[in-house]
Amino acid sequence: MGSFCLLRSLCLPRQGYVNGQWINAPSTFPVLDPATGEEIAKVADCGPAEAKLAVDAAYKAFYSWKQHTAKERSVLLRKWYDLLTLNKEDLAKLITFECGKPMKESLGEIAYAAGFLEWFSEEARRVYGDVVPSAAKDRRILLLKQPVGVASIITPWNFPSAMITRKVGAALAAGCTIVVKPAEDTPLSALALAELASQAGIPAGVFNVVPCSREKTPSVGAVLCTDPLVGKVSFTGSTATGKILLKLAADTVKRVSMELGGHAPFIVFDSADVDKAVAGAMNSKFRNSGQTCVCSNRFLVQSKIHDCFIEKLGKAMDAELRLGHGSDPNTTQGPLINVRASEKVEHQVMDAVSRGAKVLRGGKRLDGSFHQPTLLADVTTDMLCTREETFGPLLPVIRFSTEKEALAIANASHVGLAGYFFSQDVSQIWRVAENLEVGMVGVNEGLLSTPEASFGGVKQSGLGREGSKYGIEEYLDVKYMCFGGLTP
Repeated sequence: MGSFCLLRSLCLPRQGYVNGQWINAPSTFPVLDPATGEEIAKVADCGPAEAKLAVDAAYKAFYSWKQHTAKERSVLLRKWYDLLTLNKEDLAKLITFECGKPMKESLGEIAYAAGFLEWFSEEARRVYGDVVPSAAKDRRILLLKQPVGVASIITPWNFPSAMITRKVGAALAAGCTIVVKPAEDTPLSALALAELASQAGIPAGVFNVVPCSREKTPSVGAVLCTDPLVGKVSFTGSTATGKILLKLAADTVKRVSMELGGHAPFIVFDSADVDKAVAGAMNSKFRNSGQTCVCSNRFLVQSKIHDCFIEKLGKAMDAELRLGHGSDPNTTQGPLINVRASEKVEHQVMDAVSRGAKVLRGGKRLDGSFHQPTLLADVTTDMLCTREETFGPLLPVIRFSTEKEALAIANASHVGLAGYFFSQDVSQIWRVAENLEVGMVGVNEGLLSTPEASFGGVKQSGLGREGSKYGIEEYLDVKYMCFGGLTP
């Protein structure tokens, strides 16, 4: 993999990208294939010094980038989108080898990632202010929208391309400049995006990438969250880490967006179409081997259809799930991101079994970072798998009797990112959708993410929204302009 080529005529970049240049760092860190544990590349291990260089470059570039017209920024984002689409196969291979996803899912992520650049290339030209009627005849009131400045973007490993473009597309469209710190497990996709941004004509200093190891992440993160030149911090990751970054950003009162942990309920009511509910459960649980923030974590099935649902779900798992390396076209379930992730799933399974749960499918941790897709029955709310996010291929089923009971269980969480339920009772659909304490609801649908819709949660699942027409607002300030002294 050392000679793996990203683009047809260009070898994969492995340095930091600052002010339009590829920069070295004093040391490097390895990037591993999670399916095999083998090293696929060494990447520059940027530290606080490189992070500061990137912030300074972004700050300098901001004063010219914000002067670009909305149409000019739109055209450049569209060119970047076109390049992602043109190079989708190579970009998908990167995701598969550094993240572990099956190629079909990796190709889906590239289409999703490109979709945000396309969407925000269009939204760039729709940043409207307001003219407000004044109570005074000699005044006019205008509300202007202006970019917040330099934005620090800190992204996770589970969507190494899409989590960058969802944030960066909005920020660049608004007129902000960017410093990206990608996850240490998956820096290659971020560097590939930087190369394509350069090819698209994004000016030097507007888009910067500082990869770093796990050991240097705290010091790099501190620079990106505390430097006075940074006006905005956007983070996707765990709630625990989000709280740390919020504290760091608070000292200089920065704008923040936080897309944090989830613990999504998936409710199947007696009126549901069971076959559709099973298909929804498969999509919602096993995408990326259960490693998405909107994956369903707690499956609540009403008593009348419980046994039928369990039986059909087990058969679907047998028929559709195949473990292997993501590059194998037959694979539908790749590895977890690392051994720690697999150990966490194993621990939750052992805890559940010790408390009375029954393993109906899977249940075992395999070699390396692999874990069998696992179906548990007779699950109760005192088990770890119902109290903490799994981030793995574990599907625990809780039996319930009434709608009130289901909502009480579903809402008994300090986080509220996504929730799903299946029902054919129209009145029930409205009641449950309105009463689930989450930021996103899938009704008779297991997949809900799309650039056109807002993405974000309530409670401790974060602050702000990404995607949709609201995503760009996170990178804009509203300035009130009072034009006085006019002759009535």
